[in-house]
Amino acid sequence: MASSAEVNAVKRGEAGRMGKDVRSDVHVVIEARESGGIDVQLRSRVSLYYGDAIRKQVMDVLSALGVKNARVEVTDEGALPFVIAARLEAAACRAGLATAAQRVLPEAIARPAHSAKDRLRRSRLYLPGSEPKYFINAGLHGPDAIILDLEDSVHHGEKDSSRLLVRNALRAVDFATAERMVRINQLPLGLEDLDEIVPEAPDLILIPKVETAQQVIDVDRRIREIQGSGKHPIWLMPILESALGIENAFAIATASDRVCALTIGLEDYTADLGVVKTVTGGESLYARTRIVNAAKAAGLQAIDSVFGDVGDMDGLKAWGEQSRALGFEGMGCIHPAQIPVIHQAFAPNEKEIEKALKIVTAFDDAQAKGLGVVSLGSKMIDPPVVNRAVKLVQRANAMGLVKDKQEVTK
Repeated sequence: MASSAEVNAVKRGEAGRMGKDVRSDVHVVIEARESGGIDVQLRSRVSLYYGDAIRKQVMDVLSALGVKNARVEVTDEGALPFVIAARLEAAACRAGLATAAQRVLPEAIARPAHSAKDRLRRSRLYLPGSEPKYFINAGLHGPDAIILDLEDSVHHGEKDSSRLLVRNALRAVDFATAERMVRINQLPLGLEDLDEIVPEAPDLILIPKVETAQQVIDVDRRIREIQGSGKHPIWLMPILESALGIENAFAIATASDRVCALTIGLEDYTADLGVVKTVTGGESLYARTRIVNAAKAAGLQAIDSVFGDVGDMDGLKAWGEQSRALGFEGMGCIHPAQIPVIHQAFAPNEKEIEKALKIVTAFDDAQAKGLGVVSLGSKMIDPPVVNRAVKLVQRANAMGLVKDKQEVTK
């Protein structure tokens, strides 16, 4: 924590963005002064309609932060209240007028039930944590999950401000049925992210650049310290992005009972190898199969990396189909247009579902008759085949692809 002399030396702080290409954000400048109360200068295209409400929010937030004397410039680009609050708090902290211990939280909306450890995770849509314009409608695109990203998509100078923005978004934004994930920064900075993020109950934390089990243990420990006892689980998904991480995959997968899946970051992995990432993925095949094998051995999901070329939908579909064939259950995406293609790629087709249903029905009939042998027509069905069929039907049910809505729970 900064000393009082250091705090007093800081007289000005700003946060947020403005400009003709900026939307759903606000730029705030706070200058401390000795007396005179709070002077608010507001520029907004909607000042006629919302000016009074914005000014009131500025006064309320600064009062809650204990700021009594300051000149405040607010340039509004269509920001919602949760964004305004986050930008004000960040600017006040940067001006030395508030500390991280003084939180100003927006009213929390009703949250969906917490996600199951093995829930459907075909698509995970990355949203830069510094760009509120992407938050509002993200759930309407129908991803299985959204990732509020505090790592690679956020400039190093905006880590503190983005952390507050993501915290407020978890409280105030309706992401529909999407699982709410947050990618924290590489440790140890990521542990500071957890202090703000964990109290807002995200469903899952993505841990970037994991190379050892200890990194997962450190995140697990910090979450437990923040949550205390009796709280719902927050799942962990380590991202393996180096040769060392891949070699330690199983140890990482089993480092905590919070881990629900393993995933891979291919840009960093191929850079670590010193090779070029290609659309066919031959250079990363070993790493991807190692991820799948370690995840399955630990009873977890395996989730593939993103496909970076937003304009190549055929390439995306081919990649997704290959991923599913390798044993992955989903992948990341960086644009909403990729979501339906990914869902299609990871969906079993009608013939697969029909065959699986026949196998499951034959198994149920054999069980009802007390038979230890399962047959389908003239073929004997081994237990691993039955188990695979059950899993496929369960997955198809979760995707709404089984026409008669037959449920399989074995």
